[in-house]
Amino acid sequence: MFSQTVEYALRAMVVLAQNASAPQTAQVIADKSQVPVDYLFKVLQVLGRAGLVGAQRGKHGGFFLVRPATDVTVLEIINAVDPIQRIRSCPLDIKSHGATLCPLHRKLDGALQLVEHAFASTTLAELNDAPANLMPLCGGLTHVHA
Repeated sequence: MFSQTVEYALRAMVVLAQNASAPQTAQVIADKSQVPVDYLFKVLQVLGRAGLVGAQRGKHGGFFLVRPATDVTVLEIINAVDPIQRIRSCPLDIKSHGATLCPLHRKLDGALQLVEHAFASTTLAELNDAPANLMPLCGGLTHVHA
């Protein structure tokens, strides 16, 4: 349902929220979020233009959250990189439907509305509010050998 860019943005923001006390280098964020560093730079630029991420140059520089994780919603992150597209008029351009959606498209748009509401009421801090063994990205991709 969501693009890879959304997944990467959410992972990067989770890492930044977990390490909010100091700026994080792109390489550290890439390693912890398992996002290719070249792709990560593009995602961080978009998040920066949206006012969610800042950058600090210098020896102790890196990327950081502009606002506290408690003030950033999941919907803001998603809409910054790949906005949810609600259905405003008939996707088939049936003239008689106009802005009145048929039952199928009304139901689909209703589902999108529920998704928007769920993500608008979920903060970045809440994504990190879990027991240690269930924290997002807690173990990365580790291989278990039997």
